[in-house]
Amino acid sequence: MRFFLVTLLAFADAAAGLAQDTPAMKAITQAEEAIRKYPARPDGYSALAAAQARRARETADSSWYDKAEAAVRQSLQIAPNYFDARRAEATVLFGRREYAKARELAITLNKRTPDDLQTYGLLVDANAALGNYDEAEKACNWMLRLRPGNTPAVIHAAQLREIFGDVQGAVDLLRTAYGAIPGTETEERALVLTRMARLKLALGKTAEAETLLTEALALFPGYPDTLNQVAELRIVQSKYTEAVDLLAKSYQAAPLQRTQYRLAEVLLLAGKKEEARKQFDDFETKALATGGANLELIAYYLDQANQPAKALAIAKTEFSKRHDIYTLDAYARALQAAGNKDEAKTQLQAALAVGTQDPQIRAHAQALGL
Repeated sequence: MRFFLVTLLAFADAAAGLAQDTPAMKAITQAEEAIRKYPARPDGYSALAAAQARRARETADSSWYDKAEAAVRQSLQIAPNYFDARRAEATVLFGRREYAKARELAITLNKRTPDDLQTYGLLVDANAALGNYDEAEKACNWMLRLRPGNTPAVIHAAQLREIFGDVQGAVDLLRTAYGAIPGTETEERALVLTRMARLKLALGKTAEAETLLTEALALFPGYPDTLNQVAELRIVQSKYTEAVDLLAKSYQAAPLQRTQYRLAEVLLLAGKKEEARKQFDDFETKALATGGANLELIAYYLDQANQPAKALAIAKTEFSKRHDIYTLDAYARALQAAGNKDEAKTQLQAALAVGTQDPQIRAHAQALGL
């Protein structure tokens, strides 16, 4: 265990910022070179947009979506309605949490080119965010039929398996997907390993989770998703100071508001109340300004600030945009805090009907007598 701890912290310390030599950055460089050679062709700009959207995922820096949107416009100026550019546009919409618009565009593109795997992937993601799980599953099944065993479809299937409550099945699918990912795709491999580790931790298999996280950080040092998951492992182990350090490194590399909120929570666990309060205050200001962490903001008003009316107002706004199980859960908590227990039960029953075994959702349901 001591070896794993030293290794994990060494990888974290080696990455004050994300490495530039990543798959997304390589794709950006290649697309920029193609644009220099053939500036009048649309494909270079659409490839640049797709790569920049991927970089947004790598870094959690939303400014990359702005760059991707600009590249989409350039591509469409050259070739209006160019398929690859419109698909990149749908990816940007999804990344910006405009799920209904992303789904609408993906449906249009799917009708136009019904054998495009990436479009089906967008349909899975957008429908899942909107709570349309039957449609998400149908789109995923189409991905698998079109090209049996293809990695993107298997990863999407794993995500749905987890939502439907089959955690071990999700692990098995991710293991299959990992074996098919090329070694050069370090970000994707690290992401899959991190997801496997999170599920292993949910199953109580901490040693296996630690092994997977060590391997993930070896592939992609400083990857924020992995640092966050190592922090969750440390919290389970009651190693709060180490968890704080890992979350701080993750937030420095990719300043996600949900990471800042978790950092503030763990600072409280570590007994650092003043530091926690500063982080909570800063989180509230940023979250209200951007609207990018509404589920965490709802939790903040319920669990920290004791302002249920504000929590409910934000929950209603979020519920108007998406109906995934995590939004239903947050909305139910806000309704319960506001005294509307019956409607809270209705929303949690809808989440439970999907089959989720998420421990927080199940605990909230139990507290309501479900």
